[in-house]
Amino acid sequence: TTHYTIRSGGLWVVPNLNFPSIIKRSRGLYGDMNRKFARLDDRDPEYGTVRRIQDLIRHPRVVLVLNLHDGSGYYRPVYEDRLRNAARWGQSVIIDQERLPGVFMGDLAREAQEAAAAANKGLLDPAHRLHVHNTRTAEGDREMEKSLSYYAVRQGKAAFGLEASKEFPVELRAYYHLCMVESLLRQAGVAFTRGFELSPEGVRGALLENLGVSFADNRIFLPLEDVRPTINYLPLPKEAQATAVPSKPIMAVLPCERDDGQYCVHYGNRMITLIRPEWREVDTSLSGVRARGDGKDVDVPFGRVLDVRAELLVQPQEGVRVNAIGVDSGEKDESGQTLRRKDFLPRFSVDRQGRIFRVEVYRGQRCSGMFLVRFAADAPRQARAAPLPDRPGPESALGF
Repeated sequence: TTHYTIRSGGLWVVPNLNFPSIIKRSRGLYGDMNRKFARLDDRDPEYGTVRRIQDLIRHPRVVLVLNLHDGSGYYRPVYEDRLRNAARWGQSVIIDQERLPGVFMGDLAREAQEAAAAANKGLLDPAHRLHVHNTRTAEGDREMEKSLSYYAVRQGKAAFGLEASKEFPVELRAYYHLCMVESLLRQAGVAFTRGFELSPEGVRGALLENLGVSFADNRIFLPLEDVRPTINYLPLPKEAQATAVPSKPIMAVLPCERDDGQYCVHYGNRMITLIRPEWREVDTSLSGVRARGDGKDVDVPFGRVLDVRAELLVQPQEGVRVNAIGVDSGEKDESGQTLRRKDFLPRFSVDRQGRIFRVEVYRGQRCSGMFLVRFAADAPRQARAAPLPDRPGPESALGF
């Protein structure tokens, strides 16, 4: 959603349908949601979520439904070994029946074969080969009768389940998912462009690009591409969680279970940093500060990152106090002081490389906002990217 542009046709994306289960890495917090689309008690905690998805599926503009999952092992029509057999779901395009007569893209078997073939053209290893898995649901598969895809079929909509293997790291799973998705979009006549190369490396770069979260109308912003595991004493208003704006649709800021008053920033099923706030009321009289970076005067709005090579000076303002986090100057106000990278203690940086530091601005006890100063790298080197999760997640007895 953040790297694709739809040129013709339409695409609706539900990026985090089962978000509590994403966070917990468990498919069954309240039972398996993908087994609730035939019958559902209105007392079920997921009743409202399932009904909203059913409304979307029935919408007259929806003609094709793609349901994305990660499955265990590698689906094979015949038994090969413990991870490669007909009871596994990974690396498969799932259909409920051969054809759905009279509907758009109703030749389900042919469309699925084409999507699998497109993904197989980009295989990184022959062992990753994708297969079409026809569950023949209407012939007596009591479990699949309850699934989202079969609900769509019963509404006269072409539907496919797309399964990448949990045995892969996340960028490889996403790569194979996108190979299948792009093939089916092309078959549906949806034209699009994307802003990255369709390869595991390109996908990884897209996943790690532009990670951030802002608070208090963007007065406080944290870049998260290389963030430290913990950010201490971030000045935030009490309503920070409700007003947090993450840069990706599968990111969220949630209260940490283990300690009241702390926030966990989640990206998919991975917690990327923990925030320990320092509660502050917000001052809205300022929108930024005047600063000098490397001898050049510049206006710096709050919520921005200022790049400097050597030195920073924040111009003094009456009644305004500047706190450069990590600088021990002995003064309560660091405005008017020339600050260099060596003046900042590395352990106070936002990033793990010790290049990005917080500069907070206060009027009295209220926080007016914050910007970040990013010092140029000492020498060109490969940035250390935060690791993405690469362990298989928990499975149900059905192999999901």
